[in-house]
Amino acid sequence: MPRWLPRAMVLALVLVACFQLGSWAFHQLIGLLINVLIAFFLALAVEPAVSAMAARGVRRGLATFLVFFGVLCASVGFVVMLGSMLATQIIDMVESFPEYLDSVISWVNTTFRTELSRVEVQDSLLHSDWLQRYVQNSATGVLDISTTVLGMFFRLLTIFLFSFYFAADGPRLRRALCSVLPPARQAEVLRAWEIAVDKTGGYIYSRGLMALISGTAHYVLLEFLNVSYAPALAVWVGLVSQFVPTIGTYLAGALPMLIAFTEDPWYALWVLCFVVIYQQFENYMLQPKLTAKSVDIHPAVAFGSVIAGTALLGAVGALIAIPAVATLQAFLGAYVKRYDVMDDARVRGGVPRSGGGRVLRQMRRALNVGDGPRRR
Repeated sequence: MPRWLPRAMVLALVLVACFQLGSWAFHQLIGLLINVLIAFFLALAVEPAVSAMAARGVRRGLATFLVFFGVLCASVGFVVMLGSMLATQIIDMVESFPEYLDSVISWVNTTFRTELSRVEVQDSLLHSDWLQRYVQNSATGVLDISTTVLGMFFRLLTIFLFSFYFAADGPRLRRALCSVLPPARQAEVLRAWEIAVDKTGGYIYSRGLMALISGTAHYVLLEFLNVSYAPALAVWVGLVSQFVPTIGTYLAGALPMLIAFTEDPWYALWVLCFVVIYQQFENYMLQPKLTAKSVDIHPAVAFGSVIAGTALLGAVGALIAIPAVATLQAFLGAYVKRYDVMDDARVRGGVPRSGGGRVLRQMRRALNVGDGPRRR
């Protein structure tokens, strides 16, 4: 046996073991890595506000704390408003359930000529096997729900802590990263960081402005129709339609339509028409003007990036896909050399004059095949 063979076998085994260990560690830490990625993009989003406050003399740590405190207060207020609205609606539905049941029973008796009573229906529902199984499964699932809520709380706390450190120690982090790179690479890293901050912050702020405009417009409509919980519904429409990609508009409009339908079916129709009209106004007039400088990417590219981000990282990938693609596009655009485009009708979207004649000549030649010798 050659002398190098045992050493090569040991080296191969060590490499395989290192690969297995790295793969196992990556799969164990993928949740933490996703949280760090979310925190990094959140820190990029608040970086302009923190830098503006720091430029006015506020300490960077205090500025970061104030920005995150404002975001936390807004989030808690939104959850409280939405929760109170849902709780009130559930209580109203429970209190009016006997009336609904009486109307359904009377319709069934009139339509199918039966003699049902509410007492019999309630007894059959209360003593049914499926209801007892549902109550048992719900009782056993309380612990799972509590564990899920605690896990989400811990995850949010982790994201906020990492994003706070990234935003507060942004200059120190950039300094530590550039200290291990040559000067030429340092300039590229700082330029990429600046582009990422501009694109991510611009995306968040433009979405926030569109959410404010959308919420205000829908609040005026709901208040005009005298729909209950108009402020909470307006906040719901503004935030969900802008910060939930692709299906956010439909989710945002479904809840106001449902609340309006419980009061008057015609109100739900008016809300549907307004949502459709406002969506067209936002897509073709409002959004291009607000996002022209911040996130200037093609709608097809944005849609494809959302699908790719969802396939890779789920809801998290859908949220960070557009600013990530905008950052990559801007970074590549700064280093890719571009040339002047020649003046041609095909570039302008027209048909060249010689193109039609060439096509006609080809058709004539195809039709004249077999008709005899051609003229020279």
